[in-house]
Amino acid sequence: MKSVNIFKNLQLGENMVYALVWMAIFLIPFMNAHLMAEKEIDLNNVVISWGKIAPYFIVFMVNDKVLAPFLLLRNRYIWYIFTLLSLVCSTFGTIELLDFHYYQTDINLRHKASLTELAWYWNVLFGILMAGANSMIKLYYRAIETDQRMMVLERQNIETQMQYLKYQINPHFLMNTLNNIHALIDFDKEMAKNSVVELSRMLRHILYDSSENHTTLDKEVEFLHNYIELMRIRYVDDVVIDLNTPDVTTCRKIRIPPLLLIVLVENAFKHGISYNHTSFINIDIKDKRDYLVCVVENSAHHTHSTKQSGIGLSNIRKRLDLLFGDNYTLNIDNSEDGVYRVKLIIPTT
Repeated sequence: MKSVNIFKNLQLGENMVYALVWMAIFLIPFMNAHLMAEKEIDLNNVVISWGKIAPYFIVFMVNDKVLAPFLLLRNRYIWYIFTLLSLVCSTFGTIELLDFHYYQTDINLRHKASLTELAWYWNVLFGILMAGANSMIKLYYRAIETDQRMMVLERQNIETQMQYLKYQINPHFLMNTLNNIHALIDFDKEMAKNSVVELSRMLRHILYDSSENHTTLDKEVEFLHNYIELMRIRYVDDVVIDLNTPDVTTCRKIRIPPLLLIVLVENAFKHGISYNHTSFINIDIKDKRDYLVCVVENSAHHTHSTKQSGIGLSNIRKRLDLLFGDNYTLNIDNSEDGVYRVKLIIPTT
């Protein structure tokens, strides 16, 4: 996927910057020997110089691979600052305590095995500055990545809108729904009226709420409920449908991309219902702090082709890649006989 390649190239570019900088730093002892016109390079001095550089490299690696990704880039600034200060102080404090020259009585041998010849507070200051520079570079590349994602999302906007329009002009869905409502008019006018209201609410959600980047979970749940109720008219008692969601108050606080969960539910109705066998659809939506977990289970019938199901889930995976990058989970499990299960975990805002 082109967008994924762009993000990988950005990551590669960032790593190349770090690699070139540290390569230059570790080559400094050789460069100094050349500038001083030494005939032979003293490898012992090179090793000692590398030893002085090593603590900074360790602080850099821990900050680059652990602290910045898991704290700074997740907006946990207080924890990041506290942990970084602890790391730098403990690293150079330990070196200061174990430094060879403190235990060496011969003044000519002092500093020979010392990892650094600077005072500990200078090492702490330079360590913080180095980690800060590393963090600034990561934030810079994160800003570029965010801009790239926005550009990709804008380019995909027309395609996404067309996918939304599919629900508006889907003749098969509308035809079946209207036929069902027409049949209800003759023997249950009140139910027919309720069905029209539910269809109207669905179309309103598609036309207005789905035009935004995010919507609240309660609106998505209402949309799912209306969709299920309209489908009940068609299947009556031939299928058991169970929908479990968080309470309304919780749903109103959770924001997710619009028309994301309906794809899983629609997929279950399309491929999990048989007119010849008992069928079921279980939809379980749970709030897990900063994440939303949606599990959709449906009966699996061998007579149903899973090709179209695979296409639908492939399309939603592409959209999830654009929206969340690697910060989501979409698992498909058909290991249990007669059960097809899809589990989606996405971050909430």
